[in-house]
Amino acid sequence: MTQKAIIYARVSSRAQASEGHGLSSQEARCRDYAASKGWEVVATFPDTISGGIDFMKRPGMVALLSFLDAQPNENFVVIFDDPKRFARSTRFHIDLRDALRERGAQIACLNFKFDDSPEGEFIETIIAAQGELERKQNGRQVGQKMRARMESGYWIHTAPVGYRYVTVKGRGKMLEPNPPFDGIVREAIEGYAAGRFETQAEVARFLESFPNYPHLKDGKLKQQRVTDMLTHAIYTGHICSERYGIHWLKAQHEPLISLETFDKVQQRRSGSAKAPKRKNIGDHFALRGIAVCDCCEVPLRSSITKGNGGHYAYYLCQTKGCEAYGKSIKRDQLEGDVGEIIKALQPDQSVVRLLTDMFRHIWYARRAQAADIKKDAQSQVRAIDKKIEALVSRILTAQTEAIVPVYEAEIVSLEHDKARLTEKMQKQVEPKGSFEEKLEPALAFLANPWKLWETPGGAQVHLRRLVLKLAFGTRIKYCRNQGARTPEISFPFKALEGFYMIKCQNGAGGGT
Repeated sequence: MTQKAIIYARVSSRAQASEGHGLSSQEARCRDYAASKGWEVVATFPDTISGGIDFMKRPGMVALLSFLDAQPNENFVVIFDDPKRFARSTRFHIDLRDALRERGAQIACLNFKFDDSPEGEFIETIIAAQGELERKQNGRQVGQKMRARMESGYWIHTAPVGYRYVTVKGRGKMLEPNPPFDGIVREAIEGYAAGRFETQAEVARFLESFPNYPHLKDGKLKQQRVTDMLTHAIYTGHICSERYGIHWLKAQHEPLISLETFDKVQQRRSGSAKAPKRKNIGDHFALRGIAVCDCCEVPLRSSITKGNGGHYAYYLCQTKGCEAYGKSIKRDQLEGDVGEIIKALQPDQSVVRLLTDMFRHIWYARRAQAADIKKDAQSQVRAIDKKIEALVSRILTAQTEAIVPVYEAEIVSLEHDKARLTEKMQKQVEPKGSFEEKLEPALAFLANPWKLWETPGGAQVHLRRLVLKLAFGTRIKYCRNQGARTPEISFPFKALEGFYMIKCQNGAGGGT
């Protein structure tokens, strides 16, 4: 009767299986060996997993043992290429050897002859121990290289959403922003920090609005993914790793957000929870949350009704007991009345020119001030470095272990302060571009806010909200019969109005 054989092949990772030829070459050699012995190969069981773990956690080996259990009356030979493919742990090697013996299976190896004599078992144990030693030494070397890489400012783990790995000559693989997801992540984090998104659930809904966003399952994103994104220091351009004892190390890659934004996010997360934002918040209503009922001073609600073959947008008061309760106002009417107020904000052009000269003077004064701020921050960083050195010395000379975690926590806090100051210094570099490139667009808005208010297109609602936020210091009261009440205008337009009055009093204006 022909001896039946089973082949077991293993590589240490799925990448080796998909990109290399380890499994196929092992199987080919084992088949040649079986043919030379006249054995019939009836099954092959591959594995793509590290050999240091319990063999019962290897899918291929579990399947092999199940195959043997299903045919208890058959005598099989299990063939494998090398003892290292069998197990790279002395204990698991012996346990697996016993498991195969209990099932009546013989073992054949291309690079080693198994012998059931005491001497053979001794040599086999030595071989298994050598494999385990090599595995642990390799693991130590890899760990040391990974630590060194991290300490040099390079992220070594899976690229977070918003980044991707690229190979840079002389620097190896490093993170770089990955469009369009870098912009999506930045908007999500900054939106949460600024209060645009009140809860993490709103952040999740924002991310879910992008069909190609990673990690979506049936169009939904797990809340843990959002938490991980909001708390990942990697987006600030810093590396933190409890495993390697690294805290707020300046990284080599480009940040997506500032450390200031990151801190705001953590402060919001540690604060009291707020009710989720409604999905139908009214993206078609520029004055939603800004216009209030003149009678009860409660923000007007928005509504889109369907009838007569079309859709009609309205604002209305829904405060029970108010005399305006349930009475609707056409959206175009209300927003048109407010637009007339904005049109009236356009200041005298001579005042705008005067204000431009003032801002130009401030612009150059701030550039000089930036140098002083940077110098002060450098002094604070040096002081922090001295404190850290002192704490490290205390740790080395500590009499009790209990005090060490206290010192370590203080060092982490100081490292965070140092990173914040370093970021502050980087922001104080001489601004790129000219005054005209930086401030003239803002002055152009002050000179003619109506132009931005009337911008056509899909972004009109968002631009109108921006104009309202910049132009007015209070909400706008609206009466259904008498129209919009003039709200308190914001400081920039107050300043322009004040300049114009002063100029007229001094006889410098008033003409054409």
